[in-house]
Amino acid sequence: MASQQETDQQVKATDRQVDEGVAVDDEGFLVDTEDCEARELAHRERGTSRPITVVGNPVLHKECRDVTEFGDELASLIDDMFASQRTAEGVGLAANQIGVDLKVFVYDCPDDDGTRHVGYVCNPVLQELPPEKRNLDDSNEGCLSVPTAYAALARPDYAVVRGQDAKGNPITVRGSGYFARCLQHETDHLYGYLYIDRLSKRDRKDALKQMAEGTPRYPVVAND
Repeated sequence: MASQQETDQQVKATDRQVDEGVAVDDEGFLVDTEDCEARELAHRERGTSRPITVVGNPVLHKECRDVTEFGDELASLIDDMFASQRTAEGVGLAANQIGVDLKVFVYDCPDDDGTRHVGYVCNPVLQELPPEKRNLDDSNEGCLSVPTAYAALARPDYAVVRGQDAKGNPITVRGSGYFARCLQHETDHLYGYLYIDRLSKRDRKDALKQMAEGTPRYPVVAND
């Protein structure tokens, strides 16, 4: 646990980074692998954890609204999402997973090399990949909105997402392996798709059975 002085210094460092703009690499991609611990901590300590909506809640099954207001309310939402993601022990979280109808997701996710990525994207759009980059990875996938269930799902092992930061500036995020899966999974959420919607009927039924038989380890919103 960090001391109060260390926490204050970390929050100030994060605030300075936001004020100075988003860092990008030589190819124009967001630098999301630096100061991960301090940035995630600053968001999470400012935020309030909220319960997770689960499959069946209408907000999860429709395309979310575009973010058009880039101000304090959006910044507070992003903080709450980081806090909620940590409570649920997730690696990514979309706004509609805490009941908010807006195109925003946050992530704190490793790639297959173990490199940690921390960030968020507003109004994300997945870039179409050329055939030579569409190498499918048939790994297991889970979702905080389908708690305790897992199923194999083939997705490209590389992904590029374009969107905006909390001030409306354009950003581009890329990922490989597990992190690529996360970027695709969270973008899907904001367009009304859960990963189980991409499964066969048999596998979807099995995932829902796993969920019915399990007990979530974090607070959820019950569907009436």
